[in-house]
Amino acid sequence: MKRRFLFAALMCSVLPAIAAVAPEDIARLGKDLTPVGADKLGNGKDIPAWKGGLPLDKTHKPGAFHADPFAADKPRFRITSANIAEHRSRLTDGQVALLQRFPDLYFEVYPTHRSASYPDYVYQAIKANASRAELMKYGAGVTGATMSSPFPVPENGLEVLWNHTLRFRGHSMAYTAVASSVTQGGQRIDALREYEYFIQYSIPGAEPTDLDNKIFFLKRKTLAPAQLAGGITLVHETLDQVRSPRKSWIYVPGQRRLRRTPDLAYDTADSNTNSIRTVDQVDMFNGAPDYYDWELKGKREIYIPYNAYKVHQGTLKIDDILQNHHINPSLLRYEAHRVWVVEAKLRLGYSHRYSTRRYYVDEDSWSIIYAEEYDEEGKLWQVTEAHTINYYDVQLVYPTLEVTYDLDSGRYYAEGLDNERGATIDFSQELDADDFSPNAIRREAVR
Repeated sequence: MKRRFLFAALMCSVLPAIAAVAPEDIARLGKDLTPVGADKLGNGKDIPAWKGGLPLDKTHKPGAFHADPFAADKPRFRITSANIAEHRSRLTDGQVALLQRFPDLYFEVYPTHRSASYPDYVYQAIKANASRAELMKYGAGVTGATMSSPFPVPENGLEVLWNHTLRFRGHSMAYTAVASSVTQGGQRIDALREYEYFIQYSIPGAEPTDLDNKIFFLKRKTLAPAQLAGGITLVHETLDQVRSPRKSWIYVPGQRRLRRTPDLAYDTADSNTNSIRTVDQVDMFNGAPDYYDWELKGKREIYIPYNAYKVHQGTLKIDDILQNHHINPSLLRYEAHRVWVVEAKLRLGYSHRYSTRRYYVDEDSWSIIYAEEYDEEGKLWQVTEAHTINYYDVQLVYPTLEVTYDLDSGRYYAEGLDNERGATIDFSQELDADDFSPNAIRREAVR
């Protein structure tokens, strides 16, 4: 690479805007690198070469659960607390901690399929982003990019982080799912929610100047339990997360008004999670990166949740999935993949309940698959897994289930449990920004 790698660029506090990717690096996309910037070749052992991922399935009914294209695969081996040492080089610290904390937990490791795929127009957008995208000062946001990840040949931790934040997630999506907090004793606190997203950043044909500083609009409405039903959270997510932070509103039925809430960010407790998860842990990480210094540690080969079609099926009951201390391991699938490793250290003078955070980002999709959170004494506190699938009706990678484990208390939180709803994420919804205005939410709340 001929772009200079500045040591100071690893520190958010001194990071200037960085020029776009050198032409010779852009030319590698689609050759020795995949169109998203991953290494195309395999490792000669258990990670194969990328050959295009899953193809588009135009016959798939929007909102229907996806059949498992790898259902015939058999596990290669099982990792347990008894054989950690044998597999330690390919396990994260968080995985080791989970296996040690819960001796009945195990990871079934299957053959690796590099199934990640996106539409051709997304690949074209990534290539265009590579020639013009820049980090804003202090890494507060990104300019010159649309549609998907802006930095296919990243040189620092912030570029990898923004690749996750801005990865392609379709244009609109709607779904209903249960989120559940599970106590150490196995008691559940369930919340049924309705989600709608409009991704302004991925509007087809849009130029960076057309985005109006918006990434997406989100409406999250609680349907159950009865005492919380009707509550609505509205979010307008911005590209410049520091100078122009996200706008958010909350509607509380008992108060019968929609009010602005400036604190829906950073380590504010995410509602209805029993304080297990913070707001900035949604989607593994979201929001402004300015509280931390971000360091790119390089790439590793590890076993990660992948192609999680088995736990995605509509034939399952939530009781089949949620066990006393963890997700039912017989429903999970792990594969060997390469990931980018990024570590975030809390900056001097800033306050957050996590002092250090480590992220493992899938090279084929720019999705954070693992997150590890440490307390101020450097003790591992939480581990979050994203169990992703390739939604081959639209060709994108997105979690079907996210699980956050609190190692101290033995509790965990699971989100995305749509199995009993009769439908999964519908990417065919025709939504636009007007559906997410405060006035639209007020009208919906009084109906």
